[in-house]
Amino acid sequence: MAEPVWLTPMEHDAWMALAEVLFRLPAGLESQLQRDAGLAMADYMVLVMLSERDDHCMRMSELATSASTSQSRLSRIVARLEAAGYVTREMAPDDRRAVIATLTESGLSKLVAAAPGHVAQVRRLIFDRLTPAQVASLTEVARALEHPDDSDACDGAP
Repeated sequence: MAEPVWLTPMEHDAWMALAEVLFRLPAGLESQLQRDAGLAMADYMVLVMLSERDDHCMRMSELATSASTSQSRLSRIVARLEAAGYVTREMAPDDRRAVIATLTESGLSKLVAAAPGHVAQVRRLIFDRLTPAQVASLTEVARALEHPDDSDACDGAP
């Protein structure tokens, strides 16, 4: 078996800093959304993705890809949103095998109500701590990491 290629001290420091952010940031965002809007972060992101479409609709398969999650996990998220009246699901008219998720008026209202608190939390946890140059660097780094070449690098969870 080949000897592992260990991280350099600089890579280790970067990894540990990133791991800390990956651990703490989602918890801070999730707790605010749960407390103020009764939404999980995954629920909120699905509502956002649907709201950004002109027709507020997406095929479930496309939504799963956009959310970087599995079809089964997305199905559970959308079922929860559907039960709350925020999303509907129906067969695609052009392909009976495909299902389309649609944001309802109630879902859009929920998102509009939740967004100010979420944006304030994002600003507090991230952007208030960074200079404009750091925001530009963060964007560059995030885009470099957003689509791993190796599909096994992501287990499908957002």
